[in-house]
Amino acid sequence: MKIYDKLIKKEEKLAVVGLGYVGLPIALEFAKKLNVIGFDINPERIEMMKNNIDPSNELIESDFDGCSIDFTSDLQDLNAAKFFIIAVPTPIDKNKKPNIKPLISASTTVGKVLKKGDYVVFESTVYPGCTEDDCVPVLEELSGLKFKTDFKVGYSPERINPGDKVHTLSSIIKVSSGCDSLSAEEIAKTYELVVQAGVHRASSIKVAEAAKIIENTQRDVNIALINELSVIFNKMDINTYEVLEAAGTKWNFLNFNPGLVGGHCIGVDPYYLTHKAKELGYHAQIINSGRAVNDSMGAYVGRTVAKKIISSGTSMKDAKVLVMGATFKEDVSDIRNSKVVDVINELKSFSCHVDVIDPHADSKELMEEYEFSLVENLSSIYNAVIVAVNHYEYAILKEKYFTSILADNGILVDLKGIYRGEIQNLNYWTL
Repeated sequence: MKIYDKLIKKEEKLAVVGLGYVGLPIALEFAKKLNVIGFDINPERIEMMKNNIDPSNELIESDFDGCSIDFTSDLQDLNAAKFFIIAVPTPIDKNKKPNIKPLISASTTVGKVLKKGDYVVFESTVYPGCTEDDCVPVLEELSGLKFKTDFKVGYSPERINPGDKVHTLSSIIKVSSGCDSLSAEEIAKTYELVVQAGVHRASSIKVAEAAKIIENTQRDVNIALINELSVIFNKMDINTYEVLEAAGTKWNFLNFNPGLVGGHCIGVDPYYLTHKAKELGYHAQIINSGRAVNDSMGAYVGRTVAKKIISSGTSMKDAKVLVMGATFKEDVSDIRNSKVVDVINELKSFSCHVDVIDPHADSKELMEEYEFSLVENLSSIYNAVIVAVNHYEYAILKEKYFTSILADNGILVDLKGIYRGEIQNLNYWTL
């Protein structure tokens, strides 16, 4: 009997290793159809999930209803699984090089419990070749088993968009692959249990890996172009959004907006591709240039705001700035690789006072990660207010609110252009 049939008959269990932003939603969806083991190395997170609490604040209590899942941090519990999904983060280090240590660690964990006939599917974003060249040898060494002969491996990249209630796991076409034709079909059929939109069967693991990495690389490069244009247009005193609105009237114009590009995907994934290209002796000029532009935008915003404060007649040492939003995108609690931090650090380099607020971010987490915390109460009148993240709570604000917290010569900085056309009396600037 094939693995798919054993899973749906609940004769075998599926395990998800890594229960973060990606892993937990996948585990719960499968747990509505199969017997599932949810594994995470953090016991505190496991206890929260046992009580129907998502540590990432993406899911609500009812999302756990009707799920046949056992949450655990005990390695021995994984012995009961036959089909493993590894969904751990793949960040970059301080030198912007791929850090696959979490992936290797998860592979080590699975390798210790791997048995003949088992399946291992990787969901983490990696460079093409990583699954077979870096992860499979770990599985073989720890298990003593032979790849393809004793166990099967596949790759199916995550496409979950944090904070997006429309494009969810079940509504996004899933790309899947296997190490041979049999495993490719078994893996695809398994994912079809939870992905209503369907599954695209990639011809190989490397094709699936490459498909994922270019999704975010393409967006990164396109946003970089618009960011560079916004810098140029700012020097010309031209509103970038008005330019984009005019250009967008052509049927084949691609719609991208300027902004800070952070997070664990778009701001990270291109470095995995450029790293692999460099190993192969090729310098990825366009991708690297796009990354350089996007990585510079936070400092650019900070410098621009500082110049505007100084030109208004206020010394930066006496200036107070309020930054609204610290997460990497709207309506999420995720602060990983938030480029708002670059804005804050640049402003602080001018010796001004910076307050930060965010209804979704955790102050303690910000202090541990970036060495600043949120303020509970606004201190006084500000020389500049920067709306860095378009959280719902900020998007509904009106000019009257900003007038009440800004000095007479203060400036409202709207990085997302959400108040464009609504601000009549304040000094207003956007990218």
